[in-house]
Amino acid sequence: MTKDKNTTIDTMFRSGFHFGVARSRRHPSTAPYIFGVKNKTEIFDLEKSDVALAAALEFVKKIAATGKQILFVTGKSEAKEALTNAAEKIHQPFVAGRWIGGTLTNFKEIRKRIEKFETRQVEKEKGELAKYTKKERLLIDREIAKLDRMFGGIVSMKDKPGALVVIDPKKEAIAVEEARQVGVPVVALASSDCDLSLVTYPVPGNDVAKASIAFFLGEVAKAFFESVALKPEVK
Repeated sequence: MTKDKNTTIDTMFRSGFHFGVARSRRHPSTAPYIFGVKNKTEIFDLEKSDVALAAALEFVKKIAATGKQILFVTGKSEAKEALTNAAEKIHQPFVAGRWIGGTLTNFKEIRKRIEKFETRQVEKEKGELAKYTKKERLLIDREIAKLDRMFGGIVSMKDKPGALVVIDPKKEAIAVEEARQVGVPVVALASSDCDLSLVTYPVPGNDVAKASIAFFLGEVAKAFFESVALKPEVK
């Protein structure tokens, strides 16, 4: 085992990456990654998780090198802050909340709603809402706030992304299914209750602990950034 590999596994361990769920909740697809059980909680084999993570990060680098975007997705409260930070750090779109059905499978319609949101924002910034009554402005402000909650994180997404990065594919089953339907690969941090066969690049690990989630997202963001940084400038 190399020094870098040792360091990564040690960091994974310290973040609680090795903790799965109770054995009674285990999905059969995760069985090869289980090392054992401690206090009724299954423990992942971190050497195998590390191999899976390395494969996922190599894929992320390839996507970044093509210039395509990666869409980060989570609805878990414990993951929202880390996911938003990771996505914004590398200027990628994100959904940190409820997945809006059709985001991928009906993207043209979703794009229209995003454009409406952008138009309303510009109107407000330019003071063009002054022509409306006070009641109308209040309703428009509410509309802007609602559109922001729904689409604020994906305004930069002009086309379907090159990949999805998901925290807990079981919870985000609709997003994962939409990605499958439109041919978008999925990279996911998945605990032992997830069906890994539904994910292109599953990384078996703790998808509940904030430290574990932050570690995973940090590695993804770093891989993406490094790949973009190494791209030769177009002259």
